[in-house]
Amino acid sequence: MRTRSLLALAGTVAALSLTAVTPASAAGAVLTTANGDVAVGDVLNASLASGTAATLYSSATGTSGVSCAASAFGATVTDNPTAPGTATESLTSHTFGSCTANVIGVLGVTSITVNNLSYTTSVGSDGTVTVTPPSGSTIQTTVVLRTLLGSINCVYQAPSLTGTASNADNSITFTGQQFTKSSGSSLCFANGYFTAKYAPVTDAGAAVTVN
Repeated sequence: MRTRSLLALAGTVAALSLTAVTPASAAGAVLTTANGDVAVGDVLNASLASGTAATLYSSATGTSGVSCAASAFGATVTDNPTAPGTATESLTSHTFGSCTANVIGVLGVTSITVNNLSYTTSVGSDGTVTVTPPSGSTIQTTVVLRTLLGSINCVYQAPSLTGTASNADNSITFTGQQFTKSSGSSLCFANGYFTAKYAPVTDAGAAVTVN
């Protein structure tokens, strides 16, 4: 009887183990929402996380530069394989607004424009987000500043950007991503370090999770 009981217990444990493993082996896509897998062609949108700002500071640890109270992006999903894996998107819009500057000699910010769109964005199951420009191009942003001497254009470029996706608040965060000035007056700082947190990232209003 004891032998049969042990065998029965072992069988039950094995069955429970298989049941626990089955959902993982039948994992969905890298990008999902409460409504299911995100479909190729869907457009993901996000604005700045509440209470945060998008900044382009002149140093990695400083607070001098440009700060924007509004920013948003839109990206079309181009591939969303079964997890684990890497999903890809085409970043087609990235906007900034309500921007101010605390740079000596600068009176204000007229505009910030992201050039050379679209960019390829990859999102890995490990949460790594990478933004890259088309072949032969660069990620480029033009900052138009108002000064005592008139309007000036500061153009900044970067080969790529790296961020982190988090399921805790369905966010994407970029921290201290370095841009180098490619043109502009001496009032344009030589390097710009971009920091921003976008949350939640949504697909048709539903929060996106990375698997």
